[in-house]
Amino acid sequence: MSTGGKRAGSRRGARPPRTLNKSALALGAAITLCVVAWGYLVYAAIDFGTAAREGSGGSAWSFMALACLGAIACLFVGLLLVARLMRALGISDPPPSADAPPRPVGGKRAAR
Repeated sequence: MSTGGKRAGSRRGARPPRTLNKSALALGAAITLCVVAWGYLVYAAIDFGTAAREGSGGSAWSFMALACLGAIACLFVGLLLVARLMRALGISDPPPSADAPPRPVGGKRAAR
């Protein structure tokens, strides 16, 4: 039985070749760097806090505070970069801007 004919063949077109998303790769590297820096700063803050509680002076308390602030900043920047990465990969769309016209109340049928 032959299935040939003028419309025989695949219904789908050929898939376009996948390309490397360089912005997503750069964002992934930046996220990795932020997470590693965050981990190091948390470890340093714990170490400085232990030294400060043992009575090694006032400088350990200030170093612990600086390490805590740095860890907070790294985590915040890392989360912002995760949001940008998701947008670059097309996982989440940005919210509609204020310049966009308002949607009709009744939907498409009411707009006719």
